[in-house]
Amino acid sequence: MKLKNKKILVTGADGFIGSHLVEMLVESGAKVKALSYYNSFNDWGWLEALGCLDDIEVVSGDIRDPHFCREITKQVDIIFHLAALIAIPYSYVAPDSYVDTNVKGTLNICQGAKENGCERLIHTSTSEVYGTAQYVPIDEKHPLQPQSPYSASKIGADHMALSFYLSFGLPVTIARPFNTFGPRQSARAVIPTIIGQIAKGKKQIKLGDVSPTRDFNYVKDTCKGFIALTLSDKTIGEVVNIGSGVEISVADTLDLIKQIMNSDVEFIMDDQRLRPKNSEVFRLCCDNTKIRQLTGFTPQYSLAQGLKQTIDWFVDPNNLSRYKTDIYNV
Repeated sequence: MKLKNKKILVTGADGFIGSHLVEMLVESGAKVKALSYYNSFNDWGWLEALGCLDDIEVVSGDIRDPHFCREITKQVDIIFHLAALIAIPYSYVAPDSYVDTNVKGTLNICQGAKENGCERLIHTSTSEVYGTAQYVPIDEKHPLQPQSPYSASKIGADHMALSFYLSFGLPVTIARPFNTFGPRQSARAVIPTIIGQIAKGKKQIKLGDVSPTRDFNYVKDTCKGFIALTLSDKTIGEVVNIGSGVEISVADTLDLIKQIMNSDVEFIMDDQRLRPKNSEVFRLCCDNTKIRQLTGFTPQYSLAQGLKQTIDWFVDPNNLSRYKTDIYNV
């Protein structure tokens, strides 16, 4: 499959990963329809920052509305479904919202794709569905463990999408990226939180538990993984991890950021940033064998390379000014 001149819908295009994916799809020659979450400010999120904004069609709306989803999926060849509520701490506060957006929203997109005969649907999962690793590296057969309402809603969304493949033959692929980072990432995530506060001159930074390990992936690698899954018919009906296979603790990641930024900042434990006792995911490390075998995709950026590019972006005053570094993002 070639992407050039394909009509592609990206839900969640106004967000972190979605905006980078839109850029990459435009570069490939695709005709992109970018869904931005409706708001009365007519704000298109990170789409506003794209140099290719004039080359895409921006649509504002909400995937929780099934009628709207039927309309936006008309005359679309490929759908990249990234729209979701993603903040884990907020899922403890408002779990019902996560069911409405992540599960029912996915149902609405799948129904629209089915009714309108879309060629491919790439649904976005998350490594959080695995919970704390029972073995590493984590392959796609690892048990699913809903350790937060967020991850439970994503497990439900994944299975909803797969049910449309098994029940109706909708050509679905479940893309399961591990921890993605890079320019434009929400300050709710640990890497932009640290970079942003160091860039603002903070001498002490409050954090939750820094002992868990993660498989961090630069956003351009994650997006290339999405596209690789789309270009291969072998991935239809499959769940496929996107990750590096490299495991590092949050503490060591923070030390690497300090080193790159030449900072002597002090990290302080803050109890309000800790997850509930049984909710913390302590270990994530990706087995990326399947995506390599099905598509030939391998990550191109090391953690240090990705962090350097991310830091360069955040320290630009025009970018840093968009972040409220003094506020803890739930």
